[in-house]
Amino acid sequence: MDDGAVSRASWTTPADLRSQVARWWQRGLILGCALDDELDDELDDEPAFPRRLTLKGPSSAQLGSRYDEARAWIAKLSAGARHYRVVFEEVRHRQLGANQVPAQVWIDTRADAAAFIGKTAELAAFDRVVAETRQREPRLLAWLRRRPLAAVELAPDWPRLLDVAAWLEAHPRPGLYLRQVDVPGVDSKFLERHRNVLAELFDLVLPHEAIRHDATGRSGFELRYGFRSKPIRIRFRVLDPALSVLDVNATGDDAAGTSALGTNALGSNAAGAGASGTSALRTRFDEDVTVPVATFATLALDPSEVFIVENEIDFLAFPARARTIVIFGAGYGFDALAGVAWLRHATVRYWGDIDTHGFAILDQLLGVVPHAESFLMDRETLLAHRDAWGREPQPTRRELDRLDPDERSVYDDLRGDVLGEQVRLEQERIRFSWLQRALGGRRRRSKAAAARARRAALEARIVPPWTPSLATGPDASFAWPEHRGAHP
Repeated sequence: MDDGAVSRASWTTPADLRSQVARWWQRGLILGCALDDELDDELDDEPAFPRRLTLKGPSSAQLGSRYDEARAWIAKLSAGARHYRVVFEEVRHRQLGANQVPAQVWIDTRADAAAFIGKTAELAAFDRVVAETRQREPRLLAWLRRRPLAAVELAPDWPRLLDVAAWLEAHPRPGLYLRQVDVPGVDSKFLERHRNVLAELFDLVLPHEAIRHDATGRSGFELRYGFRSKPIRIRFRVLDPALSVLDVNATGDDAAGTSALGTNALGSNAAGAGASGTSALRTRFDEDVTVPVATFATLALDPSEVFIVENEIDFLAFPARARTIVIFGAGYGFDALAGVAWLRHATVRYWGDIDTHGFAILDQLLGVVPHAESFLMDRETLLAHRDAWGREPQPTRRELDRLDPDERSVYDDLRGDVLGEQVRLEQERIRFSWLQRALGGRRRRSKAAAARARRAALEARIVPPWTPSLATGPDASFAWPEHRGAHP
Protein backbone atom coordinates (compact mmCIF):
# COMPACT_ATOMS: atom_id res chain seq x y z
CA MET A 1 0.00 0.00 0.00
CA ASP A 2 1.25 3.52 -0.84
CA ASP A 3 2.35 5.34 2.35
CA GLY A 4 0.45 8.38 1.18
CA ALA A 5 -2.73 6.35 1.29
CA VAL A 6 -2.39 5.72 5.02
CA SER A 7 -5.10 7.66 6.83
CA ARG A 8 -4.24 10.34 9.34
CA ALA A 9 -6.55 8.46 11.72
CA SER A 10 -3.79 5.88 12.25
CA TRP A 11 -1.59 8.49 13.96
CA THR A 12 -1.85 8.52 17.76
CA THR A 13 -3.98 11.33 19.16
CA PRO A 14 -4.21 12.67 22.73
CA ALA A 15 -7.48 10.75 23.04
CA ASP A 16 -5.63 7.54 22.11
CA LEU A 17 -3.03 8.27 24.77
CA ARG A 18 -5.79 8.84 27.32
CA SER A 19 -7.33 5.48 26.42
CA GLN A 20 -4.01 3.76 27.02
CA VAL A 21 -3.72 5.32 30.47
CA ALA A 22 -7.34 4.37 31.23
CA ARG A 23 -6.43 0.76 30.52
CA TRP A 24 -3.56 1.04 32.99
CA TRP A 25 -6.10 2.20 35.54
CA GLN A 26 -8.43 -0.69 34.89
CA ARG A 27 -5.53 -3.13 35.35
CA GLY A 28 -4.69 -1.54 38.69
CA LEU A 29 -1.23 -0.44 37.56
CA ILE A 30 -1.52 3.23 38.51
CA LEU A 31 -2.83 2.56 42.00
CA GLY A 32 -1.12 -0.66 42.95
CA CYS A 33 2.37 0.25 41.82
CA ALA A 34 2.71 2.37 44.96
CA LEU A 35 3.19 -0.93 46.83
CA ASP A 36 5.59 -2.57 44.36
CA ASP A 37 8.77 -1.87 46.34
CA GLU A 38 7.15 -2.61 49.69
CA LEU A 39 5.73 -5.96 48.61
CA ASP A 40 8.37 -6.81 46.01
CA ASP A 41 5.53 -7.57 43.64
CA GLU A 42 5.10 -5.88 40.27
CA LEU A 43 2.04 -6.48 38.13
CA ASP A 44 4.07 -6.49 34.93
CA ASP A 45 7.69 -6.41 33.83
CA GLU A 46 7.83 -2.69 33.09
CA PRO A 47 8.88 -0.17 35.75
CA ALA A 48 5.96 1.71 37.27
CA PHE A 49 6.81 5.32 36.43
CA PRO A 50 8.07 6.96 34.31
CA ARG A 51 6.08 4.80 31.92
CA ARG A 52 6.13 4.97 28.15
CA LEU A 53 3.01 5.14 26.00
CA THR A 54 2.60 3.66 22.56
CA LEU A 55 2.95 6.31 19.84
CA LYS A 56 2.43 6.04 16.11
CA GLY A 57 3.18 9.08 13.93
CA PRO A 58 3.78 9.93 10.27
CA SER A 59 6.59 8.25 8.39
CA SER A 60 9.24 10.19 6.53
CA ALA A 61 7.32 9.70 3.29
CA GLN A 62 4.09 10.93 4.89
CA LEU A 63 5.85 14.06 6.11
CA GLY A 64 6.42 14.97 2.48
CA SER A 65 3.05 13.92 1.08
CA ARG A 66 0.95 15.19 4.03
CA TYR A 67 3.07 17.91 5.46
CA ASP A 68 0.21 20.16 6.60
CA GLU A 69 -1.61 17.28 8.26
CA ALA A 70 1.61 16.21 9.97
CA ARG A 71 2.20 19.73 11.29
CA ALA A 72 -1.36 19.84 12.67
CA TRP A 73 -0.88 16.45 14.34
CA ILE A 74 2.37 17.60 15.98
CA ALA A 75 0.73 20.81 17.20
CA LYS A 76 -2.26 18.95 18.66
CA LEU A 77 -0.07 16.38 20.39
CA SER A 78 2.16 19.09 21.86
CA ALA A 79 -0.78 21.23 23.02
CA GLY A 80 -2.21 18.34 25.02
CA ALA A 81 1.06 17.59 26.79
CA ARG A 82 0.01 18.83 30.21
CA HIS A 83 0.19 15.45 31.96
CA TYR A 84 2.49 13.64 29.53
CA ARG A 85 5.94 14.38 28.16
CA VAL A 86 6.72 14.33 24.44
CA VAL A 87 10.23 13.37 23.32
CA PHE A 88 11.11 14.71 19.86
CA GLU A 89 13.66 13.44 17.41
CA GLU A 90 15.10 15.02 14.29
CA VAL A 91 13.90 13.61 10.99
CA ARG A 92 15.72 14.70 7.85
CA HIS A 93 13.79 14.90 4.63
CA ARG A 94 15.23 15.39 1.15
CA GLN A 95 12.85 18.24 0.36
CA LEU A 96 11.82 19.52 3.81
CA GLY A 97 15.17 19.34 5.50
CA ALA A 98 15.44 18.63 9.25
CA ASN A 99 12.22 18.53 11.29
CA GLN A 100 11.52 17.81 14.99
CA VAL A 101 8.92 15.02 15.11
CA PRO A 102 7.41 13.35 18.23
CA ALA A 103 9.11 9.99 18.77
CA GLN A 104 8.10 9.01 22.33
CA VAL A 105 5.46 9.93 24.89
CA TRP A 106 5.96 9.34 28.62
CA ILE A 107 3.88 9.61 31.80
CA ASP A 108 6.30 10.54 34.52
CA THR A 109 4.30 10.01 37.76
CA ARG A 110 1.23 8.29 39.19
CA ALA A 111 -0.23 11.73 39.84
CA ASP A 112 0.17 12.70 36.17
CA ALA A 113 -1.43 9.45 35.04
CA ALA A 114 -4.42 9.90 37.37
CA ALA A 115 -4.87 13.55 36.42
CA PHE A 116 -4.72 12.72 32.71
CA ILE A 117 -7.82 10.50 33.04
CA GLY A 118 -9.59 12.50 35.76
CA LYS A 119 -8.86 10.12 38.65
CA THR A 120 -6.99 12.41 41.02
CA ALA A 121 -9.57 12.08 43.80
CA GLU A 122 -9.60 8.29 43.49
CA LEU A 123 -5.81 8.17 43.67
CA ALA A 124 -5.85 10.25 46.84
CA ALA A 125 -8.51 7.99 48.37
CA PHE A 126 -6.44 4.89 47.64
CA ASP A 127 -3.33 6.44 49.14
CA ARG A 128 -5.27 7.22 52.33
CA VAL A 129 -6.45 3.61 52.52
CA VAL A 130 -2.88 2.38 52.06
CA ALA A 131 -1.56 4.70 54.76
CA GLU A 132 -4.16 3.60 57.31
CA THR A 133 -3.70 -0.07 56.47
CA ARG A 134 0.08 0.22 56.73
CA GLN A 135 -0.35 1.61 60.22
CA ARG A 136 -3.13 -0.65 61.51
CA GLU A 137 -2.99 -3.95 59.65
CA PRO A 138 -0.05 -4.26 57.22
CA ARG A 139 -0.97 -7.86 56.42
CA LEU A 140 -3.79 -6.46 54.29
CA LEU A 141 -1.48 -4.43 52.05
CA ALA A 142 -1.21 -7.45 49.75
CA TRP A 143 -4.99 -7.39 49.35
CA LEU A 144 -4.87 -3.70 48.39
CA ARG A 145 -2.19 -4.55 45.84
CA ARG A 146 -4.39 -7.19 44.27
CA ARG A 147 -7.68 -5.28 44.53
CA PRO A 148 -6.85 -1.57 44.17
CA LEU A 149 -10.04 -0.59 42.35
CA ALA A 150 -12.15 -2.34 44.98
CA ALA A 151 -10.17 -0.47 47.64
CA VAL A 152 -11.11 2.85 46.04
CA GLU A 153 -14.80 1.94 46.11
CA LEU A 154 -14.52 0.80 49.72
CA ALA A 155 -12.51 3.83 50.86
CA PRO A 156 -15.40 5.45 52.83
CA ASP A 157 -16.01 2.18 54.72
CA TRP A 158 -12.41 1.00 55.00
CA PRO A 159 -11.76 2.15 58.60
CA ARG A 160 -14.82 0.20 59.78
CA LEU A 161 -13.79 -2.86 57.76
CA LEU A 162 -10.45 -2.77 59.54
CA ASP A 163 -12.32 -2.44 62.85
CA VAL A 164 -14.36 -5.58 62.10
CA ALA A 165 -11.26 -7.53 61.07
CA ALA A 166 -9.53 -6.50 64.29
CA TRP A 167 -12.60 -7.42 66.37
CA LEU A 168 -12.81 -10.92 64.90
CA GLU A 169 -9.07 -11.43 65.32
CA ALA A 170 -9.56 -10.61 69.00
CA HIS A 171 -12.70 -12.79 69.25
CA PRO A 172 -12.11 -15.78 66.91
CA ARG A 173 -15.11 -18.03 66.25
CA PRO A 174 -17.32 -15.96 68.58
CA GLY A 175 -20.48 -18.08 68.36
CA LEU A 176 -22.62 -14.95 67.98
CA TYR A 177 -25.08 -13.74 65.38
CA LEU A 178 -23.75 -10.98 63.14
CA ARG A 179 -26.21 -8.66 64.86
CA GLN A 180 -24.22 -9.11 68.06
CA VAL A 181 -20.89 -7.85 66.68
CA ASP A 182 -20.24 -4.82 68.87
CA VAL A 183 -18.13 -2.44 66.78
CA PRO A 184 -18.90 1.31 66.69
CA GLY A 185 -20.51 2.35 63.42
CA VAL A 186 -21.08 -1.25 62.35
CA ASP A 187 -24.46 -2.93 62.17
CA SER A 188 -25.74 -6.15 60.64
CA LYS A 189 -26.65 -4.42 57.37
CA PHE A 190 -23.07 -3.19 57.04
CA LEU A 191 -21.77 -6.71 57.62
CA GLU A 192 -24.21 -8.23 55.15
CA ARG A 193 -23.34 -5.63 52.50
CA HIS A 194 -19.61 -6.29 52.85
CA ARG A 195 -19.77 -10.03 53.48
CA ASN A 196 -17.64 -11.01 50.46
CA VAL A 197 -14.91 -8.46 51.15
CA LEU A 198 -14.82 -9.31 54.85
CA ALA A 199 -14.33 -12.97 53.96
CA GLU A 200 -11.23 -12.08 51.97
CA LEU A 201 -9.88 -9.92 54.79
CA PHE A 202 -10.63 -12.49 57.49
CA ASP A 203 -8.74 -15.15 55.56
CA LEU A 204 -5.64 -12.94 55.68
CA VAL A 205 -5.71 -11.95 59.35
CA LEU A 206 -7.14 -14.98 61.17
CA PRO A 207 -5.03 -17.96 62.23
CA HIS A 208 -5.55 -21.14 60.23
CA GLU A 209 -7.31 -22.92 63.09
CA ALA A 210 -9.92 -20.14 63.40
CA ILE A 211 -11.28 -20.82 59.89
CA ARG A 212 -13.54 -23.68 58.84
CA HIS A 213 -11.91 -24.14 55.44
CA ASP A 214 -14.52 -26.52 54.00
CA ALA A 215 -17.24 -23.86 54.37
CA THR A 216 -17.10 -21.69 51.27
CA GLY A 217 -19.16 -19.16 49.37
CA ARG A 218 -21.51 -16.50 50.62
CA SER A 219 -23.83 -19.03 52.26
CA GLY A 220 -20.93 -20.54 54.22
CA PHE A 221 -19.79 -17.26 55.76
CA GLU A 222 -21.12 -17.85 59.27
CA LEU A 223 -19.88 -21.43 59.48
CA ARG A 224 -16.45 -20.52 58.08
CA TYR A 225 -15.76 -17.87 60.73
CA GLY A 226 -17.70 -19.23 63.69
CA PHE A 227 -20.78 -17.01 63.68
CA ARG A 228 -24.22 -18.35 64.47
CA SER A 229 -26.47 -18.65 61.45
CA LYS A 230 -30.21 -18.56 61.07
CA PRO A 231 -31.48 -22.08 61.79
CA ILE A 232 -32.65 -24.04 58.78
CA ARG A 233 -36.34 -24.71 59.30
CA ILE A 234 -38.58 -27.40 57.91
CA ARG A 235 -42.25 -26.77 57.33
CA PHE A 236 -44.61 -29.76 57.32
CA ARG A 237 -48.20 -30.84 57.85
CA VAL A 238 -49.37 -33.90 59.73
CA LEU A 239 -52.08 -35.58 57.63
CA ASP A 240 -53.16 -38.10 60.26
CA PRO A 241 -54.28 -37.02 63.77
CA ALA A 242 -52.98 -40.34 65.11
CA LEU A 243 -49.40 -39.25 64.52
CA SER A 244 -47.49 -37.39 67.22
CA VAL A 245 -45.32 -34.30 67.26
CA LEU A 246 -43.41 -32.48 69.98
CA ASP A 247 -45.39 -31.41 73.03
CA VAL A 248 -46.70 -27.89 72.55
CA ASN A 249 -49.77 -26.25 74.02
CA ALA A 250 -51.28 -24.90 70.81
CA THR A 251 -53.81 -22.26 71.71
CA GLY A 252 -55.30 -19.22 70.06
CA ASP A 253 -53.87 -18.37 66.67
CA ASP A 254 -51.24 -21.10 66.86
CA ALA A 255 -53.91 -23.74 67.30
CA ALA A 256 -55.65 -22.64 64.14
CA GLY A 257 -52.68 -21.89 61.97
CA THR A 258 -48.90 -22.29 61.92
CA SER A 259 -46.85 -23.39 64.91
CA ALA A 260 -43.16 -22.56 65.01
CA LEU A 261 -41.39 -24.81 67.51
CA GLY A 262 -37.89 -23.83 68.67
CA THR A 263 -35.26 -26.28 69.83
CA ASN A 264 -35.81 -25.19 73.44
CA ALA A 265 -39.40 -26.48 73.22
CA LEU A 266 -37.90 -29.93 73.81
CA GLY A 267 -38.89 -30.99 77.28
CA SER A 268 -40.46 -27.61 78.04
CA ASN A 269 -43.51 -29.41 79.50
CA ALA A 270 -41.84 -31.41 82.23
CA ALA A 271 -45.01 -33.30 83.04
CA GLY A 272 -45.15 -34.80 79.58
CA ALA A 273 -41.46 -35.26 78.91
CA GLY A 274 -40.36 -38.78 78.11
CA ALA A 275 -37.06 -40.49 78.83
CA SER A 276 -35.61 -39.35 75.52
CA GLY A 277 -36.28 -35.70 76.32
CA THR A 278 -39.21 -35.50 73.89
CA SER A 279 -42.92 -35.72 74.58
CA ALA A 280 -45.87 -36.14 72.30
CA LEU A 281 -49.19 -34.49 71.59
CA ARG A 282 -51.99 -35.74 69.41
CA THR A 283 -52.50 -32.99 66.87
CA ARG A 284 -55.10 -32.17 64.24
CA PHE A 285 -54.16 -33.51 60.83
CA ASP A 286 -54.33 -30.01 59.30
CA GLU A 287 -51.78 -28.42 61.63
CA ASP A 288 -49.08 -26.50 59.75
CA VAL A 289 -45.81 -26.70 61.71
CA THR A 290 -42.38 -25.10 61.19
CA VAL A 291 -39.42 -26.30 63.27
CA PRO A 292 -35.62 -26.11 63.14
CA VAL A 293 -34.08 -29.08 61.40
CA ALA A 294 -32.49 -30.36 64.62
CA THR A 295 -35.93 -30.41 66.23
CA PHE A 296 -37.47 -32.08 63.18
CA ALA A 297 -34.98 -34.93 63.51
CA THR A 298 -36.12 -35.62 67.10
CA LEU A 299 -39.86 -35.49 66.50
CA ALA A 300 -41.76 -38.49 67.87
CA LEU A 301 -43.17 -39.27 64.46
CA ASP A 302 -43.38 -42.66 62.81
CA PRO A 303 -45.00 -42.03 59.40
CA SER A 304 -45.25 -44.74 56.80
CA GLU A 305 -45.32 -42.15 54.00
CA VAL A 306 -43.66 -38.76 53.58
CA PHE A 307 -44.54 -36.53 50.63
CA ILE A 308 -42.27 -33.65 49.65
CA VAL A 309 -44.21 -31.04 47.68
CA GLU A 310 -42.77 -27.98 45.92
CA ASN A 311 -45.93 -25.89 45.49
CA GLU A 312 -47.25 -24.19 48.62
CA ILE A 313 -50.94 -24.39 47.71
CA ASP A 314 -50.62 -28.10 46.94
CA PHE A 315 -48.81 -28.47 50.26
CA LEU A 316 -51.69 -26.75 52.09
CA ALA A 317 -54.43 -28.60 50.17
CA PHE A 318 -52.86 -32.06 50.36
CA PRO A 319 -55.63 -34.45 51.48
CA ALA A 320 -55.75 -36.30 54.78
CA ARG A 321 -53.94 -39.63 54.66
CA ALA A 322 -53.23 -42.29 57.24
CA ARG A 323 -49.75 -42.32 58.80
CA THR A 324 -48.54 -39.59 56.44
CA ILE A 325 -46.89 -36.18 56.64
CA VAL A 326 -46.22 -33.71 53.83
CA ILE A 327 -43.13 -31.46 53.72
CA PHE A 328 -42.99 -28.14 51.89
CA GLY A 329 -39.92 -28.52 49.65
CA ALA A 330 -39.47 -24.93 48.41
CA GLY A 331 -36.96 -25.66 45.64
CA TYR A 332 -33.40 -26.97 45.59
CA GLY A 333 -31.78 -27.88 48.90
CA PHE A 334 -32.39 -31.09 50.84
CA ASP A 335 -29.19 -31.36 52.87
CA ALA A 336 -31.19 -30.64 56.03
CA LEU A 337 -32.94 -34.00 55.66
CA ALA A 338 -29.70 -35.99 55.77
CA GLY A 339 -29.73 -36.23 59.58
CA VAL A 340 -33.41 -37.18 59.92
CA ALA A 341 -32.97 -40.87 60.65
CA TRP A 342 -36.65 -41.80 60.92
CA LEU A 343 -37.15 -40.92 57.23
CA ARG A 344 -35.33 -44.13 56.28
CA HIS A 345 -38.22 -46.20 57.58
CA ALA A 346 -40.83 -44.31 55.53
CA THR A 347 -41.72 -44.30 51.87
CA VAL A 348 -40.58 -40.89 50.64
CA ARG A 349 -42.29 -39.47 47.55
CA TYR A 350 -41.31 -36.26 45.80
CA TRP A 351 -43.87 -34.25 43.83
CA GLY A 352 -42.56 -31.42 41.72
CA ASP A 353 -43.17 -29.84 38.34
CA ILE A 354 -42.84 -32.10 35.33
CA ASP A 355 -40.04 -30.20 33.66
CA THR A 356 -36.28 -30.56 33.48
CA HIS A 357 -35.69 -28.64 36.71
CA GLY A 358 -38.30 -30.71 38.53
CA PHE A 359 -36.34 -33.84 37.71
CA ALA A 360 -33.08 -32.09 38.61
CA ILE A 361 -34.52 -31.35 42.07
CA LEU A 362 -35.61 -34.99 42.36
CA ASP A 363 -32.08 -36.07 41.44
CA GLN A 364 -30.69 -33.81 44.16
CA LEU A 365 -33.10 -35.27 46.72
CA LEU A 366 -31.96 -38.77 45.77
CA GLY A 367 -28.43 -37.79 46.67
CA VAL A 368 -29.64 -37.20 50.25
CA VAL A 369 -32.55 -39.65 50.55
CA PRO A 370 -31.60 -42.45 48.15
CA HIS A 371 -34.79 -44.48 48.53
CA ALA A 372 -37.10 -41.58 47.54
CA GLU A 373 -39.30 -41.91 44.46
CA SER A 374 -41.25 -39.52 42.28
CA PHE A 375 -44.98 -38.93 42.56
CA LEU A 376 -47.22 -37.69 39.72
CA MET A 377 -44.16 -36.98 37.57
CA ASP A 378 -44.85 -39.85 35.16
CA ARG A 379 -45.62 -39.90 31.46
CA GLU A 380 -49.30 -40.77 32.01
CA THR A 381 -49.84 -37.65 34.14
CA LEU A 382 -47.96 -35.46 31.66
CA LEU A 383 -49.92 -36.64 28.61
CA ALA A 384 -53.27 -36.51 30.43
CA HIS A 385 -52.79 -32.77 31.04
CA ARG A 386 -51.57 -31.68 27.63
CA ASP A 387 -53.97 -28.74 27.66
CA ALA A 388 -52.20 -27.38 30.78
CA TRP A 389 -48.67 -27.48 29.39
CA GLY A 390 -46.57 -24.37 29.63
CA ARG A 391 -43.09 -23.39 28.52
CA GLU A 392 -40.03 -23.87 30.74
CA PRO A 393 -37.96 -20.65 30.53
CA GLN A 394 -34.43 -22.09 30.84
CA PRO A 395 -34.35 -25.90 30.74
CA THR A 396 -31.37 -27.80 32.09
CA ARG A 397 -29.70 -30.34 29.79
CA ARG A 398 -27.27 -31.98 32.21
CA GLU A 399 -27.09 -35.68 32.97
CA LEU A 400 -29.09 -36.89 35.99
CA ASP A 401 -27.64 -40.23 37.05
CA ARG A 402 -29.89 -41.01 40.01
CA LEU A 403 -33.25 -41.21 38.20
CA ASP A 404 -34.87 -44.60 37.65
CA PRO A 405 -35.55 -45.75 34.04
CA ASP A 406 -39.13 -44.40 33.92
CA GLU A 407 -38.11 -41.03 35.34
CA ARG A 408 -35.09 -40.88 33.07
CA SER A 409 -37.26 -41.59 30.03
CA VAL A 410 -39.56 -38.62 30.76
CA TYR A 411 -36.61 -36.37 31.57
CA ASP A 412 -34.82 -37.29 28.33
CA ASP A 413 -37.94 -36.48 26.31
CA LEU A 414 -38.25 -33.11 28.05
CA ARG A 415 -34.64 -32.03 27.65
CA GLY A 416 -34.61 -33.32 24.07
CA ASP A 417 -37.86 -31.47 23.16
CA VAL A 418 -39.35 -34.76 21.96
CA LEU A 419 -42.88 -33.81 23.09
CA GLY A 420 -42.58 -30.16 22.11
CA GLU A 421 -40.31 -27.22 22.71
CA GLN A 422 -39.46 -26.69 26.39
CA VAL A 423 -42.56 -28.51 27.66
CA ARG A 424 -43.50 -27.89 31.26
CA LEU A 425 -46.39 -29.09 33.43
CA GLU A 426 -46.51 -27.22 36.74
CA GLN A 427 -47.84 -29.34 39.57
CA GLU A 428 -50.61 -26.89 40.49
CA ARG A 429 -52.04 -27.38 36.96
CA ILE A 430 -52.65 -31.06 37.58
CA ARG A 431 -56.33 -31.67 38.29
CA PHE A 432 -57.01 -32.15 41.99
CA SER A 433 -59.16 -35.17 41.19
CA TRP A 434 -56.09 -36.72 39.56
CA LEU A 435 -54.20 -36.28 42.85
CA GLN A 436 -57.08 -37.77 44.82
CA ARG A 437 -57.28 -40.73 42.45
CA ALA A 438 -53.55 -41.33 42.75
CA LEU A 439 -53.76 -41.25 46.54
CA GLY A 440 -56.94 -43.30 46.73
CA GLY A 441 -55.96 -46.20 44.50
CA ARG A 442 -53.04 -48.58 44.48
CA ARG A 443 -50.81 -47.16 41.76
CA ARG A 444 -48.92 -49.75 39.83
CA ARG A 445 -45.27 -49.66 40.68
CA SER A 446 -42.55 -49.82 38.07
CA LYS A 447 -40.19 -52.77 38.21
CA ALA A 448 -37.46 -50.42 39.38
CA ALA A 449 -39.64 -49.08 42.20
CA ALA A 450 -40.58 -52.60 43.29
CA ALA A 451 -36.92 -53.63 43.33
CA ARG A 452 -36.05 -50.59 45.40
CA ALA A 453 -38.79 -51.43 47.89
CA ARG A 454 -37.59 -55.04 48.24
CA ARG A 455 -34.00 -53.87 48.74
CA ALA A 456 -35.05 -51.26 51.30
CA ALA A 457 -37.06 -53.86 53.23
CA LEU A 458 -34.07 -56.20 53.27
CA GLU A 459 -31.68 -53.51 54.47
CA ALA A 460 -34.16 -52.40 57.14
CA ARG A 461 -33.88 -55.92 58.63
CA ILE A 462 -30.08 -56.07 58.59
CA VAL A 463 -29.12 -52.46 59.39
CA PRO A 464 -29.46 -51.59 63.11
CA PRO A 465 -31.84 -48.69 63.69
CA TRP A 466 -30.32 -45.36 64.61
CA THR A 467 -31.88 -43.64 67.61
CA PRO A 468 -32.11 -39.85 67.43
CA SER A 469 -31.27 -37.85 70.53
CA LEU A 470 -31.24 -34.24 71.60
CA ALA A 471 -27.82 -33.87 69.95
CA THR A 472 -29.26 -34.86 66.59
CA GLY A 473 -28.73 -32.31 63.84
CA PRO A 474 -27.56 -31.86 60.27
CA ASP A 475 -23.97 -32.59 61.34
CA ALA A 476 -24.86 -35.87 63.04
CA SER A 477 -23.00 -38.95 61.79
CA PHE A 478 -25.48 -41.13 59.93
CA ALA A 479 -25.19 -43.24 56.79
CA TRP A 480 -28.16 -43.75 54.52
CA PRO A 481 -28.42 -47.08 52.67
CA GLU A 482 -27.41 -46.63 49.06
CA HIS A 483 -30.35 -47.02 46.66
CA ARG A 484 -30.93 -46.16 43.05
CA GLY A 485 -27.22 -45.88 42.30
CA ALA A 486 -26.84 -42.80 44.48
CA HIS A 487 -23.46 -41.18 44.51
CA PRO A 488 -21.64 -40.36 47.75
